[in-house]
Amino acid sequence: MMQTMKGLWLEDLRITYRTDLPIPKPRAGEALIRTRLAGICATDLEMTRGYYPFTGVPGHEFVGDVVEAPGFEGWIGQRVVGEINLICGQCEACRAGRKTHCTNRRALGIQGVDGVLAEYFTLPLANLHPVPGEITDEAAVFTEPLAAALEILQQVHIQPEMKVLVVGAGRLGLLIAQVLKLIGCDLAVVVRREAQTQLLSRWGIPAVDERTLAKGAADLVVEATGSPAGFALAREALRPAGTLVLKSTFAGDVSLNLSALVVDEIRLVGSRCGPFAPALRLLAAGLIDTQSLVSEHFTLAQGVEAFERAAKRGVLKVLVAGE
Repeated sequence: MMQTMKGLWLEDLRITYRTDLPIPKPRAGEALIRTRLAGICATDLEMTRGYYPFTGVPGHEFVGDVVEAPGFEGWIGQRVVGEINLICGQCEACRAGRKTHCTNRRALGIQGVDGVLAEYFTLPLANLHPVPGEITDEAAVFTEPLAAALEILQQVHIQPEMKVLVVGAGRLGLLIAQVLKLIGCDLAVVVRREAQTQLLSRWGIPAVDERTLAKGAADLVVEATGSPAGFALAREALRPAGTLVLKSTFAGDVSLNLSALVVDEIRLVGSRCGPFAPALRLLAAGLIDTQSLVSEHFTLAQGVEAFERAAKRGVLKVLVAGE
């Protein structure tokens, strides 16, 4: 008899809770992982709006326990987080070391493979990172988005004297702001709510209202709203010959004045997945405040409600416990 598990299911842009999902079987080189805690991010929400045509278990932010690892039993019992790109290892991009751009890649809970918002899921052992004991589950579940924030530093040389602006004080934007603060740059974050201002003030990061935002003053702007309006605001705040980092994925298109980008010699940088090892080091050192970013906890059985809650304005990270 086939063993089943509980989990969330995305189909036709609709999230449902199911109790009849088959427990996946790990292939060679893979681990079966029991979900301890998973996070709902903006990309998960955009999937329900048509960002990518996916049917299956959503979710890619997790901390879990390895329960099976055929041929690699030393992994069993390890508490882990994991990188979300499943690669072929054979294409030109993989051979050149650009593994996150694998031509044949699948992405956990996004493209071609079920995600983590279920009791169990599988992932290649090569994608896994053991979690140090001093990092709590509530902090470890932020490893993937924190790594995404660190990717900005991999792509752009941000000097301490630079004027840097983050547009979007949501789940990812607040992680990005904390990472950029470590550089010592002249940093500010665009806010729309008093709660965001208070949180940034606690971290010593200036908040700015978009209505009083100086135009054309920032050397570098990180757009983290996932909206056309946010992109327009970010572009307006950037000086000529500045750098605009695009950190959000969302359904739909953005209208661009390409001539203005050329005339102003704007550098556009797309940015997504990042390095896990440095993210874990920052969490272990207590340099990133994740506790303040958690809005609510839900169970898998409350998963539909969890998605509805995460979609509300002003809500930060919603966490879902594996059962």
